[in-house]
Amino acid sequence: MAAAADRNFILQQGVELPEGASCRLVSSALLFQARVVGPVVLVGTILQSPVVFGVLAAALWWSSLLPRWNPFDAAYNRTLGRRPGAPALRPSPTPRRFAQGMAATFATGIAASLAAHLSIVAWVLEGFFLVAVAALMFGRLCLGSFVYHLVSGRAAFAMDTLPWRRGA
Repeated sequence: MAAAADRNFILQQGVELPEGASCRLVSSALLFQARVVGPVVLVGTILQSPVVFGVLAAALWWSSLLPRWNPFDAAYNRTLGRRPGAPALRPSPTPRRFAQGMAATFATGIAASLAAHLSIVAWVLEGFFLVAVAALMFGRLCLGSFVYHLVSGRAAFAMDTLPWRRGA
């Protein structure tokens, strides 16, 4: 099941399946951004800091709008991506950029809510953001990419990329 989840996650992101590399390696590389964003969201939630979420929003907007200069992908490619056999991350395809834009929207909403002292709104948005990051990191389900496929008229494909499905 883990191999199918990795395969489906790669397809959900809009990335072509690897020919020579394992799906596990590509999936792990694609999860690098979530492994950075997740702890930042957790720290921002604990501190209730509009600054943390504002900086995160800026980085996520940058990644979404300028995929060739994605700071997360650049950090991966310059560190873990240099290991023997590690796949390089290329500019994000549309489903992945859509997901980054959704995450940026959440971070922006949280930063604005905290700055406006709308604590309940901030807590609700933080809860959704934390659940989405957990689903991505632990379940190989990218809610943003899944939503992208749904709204682009590819509901059957979106359903086939769920982690527990046999494959798209």
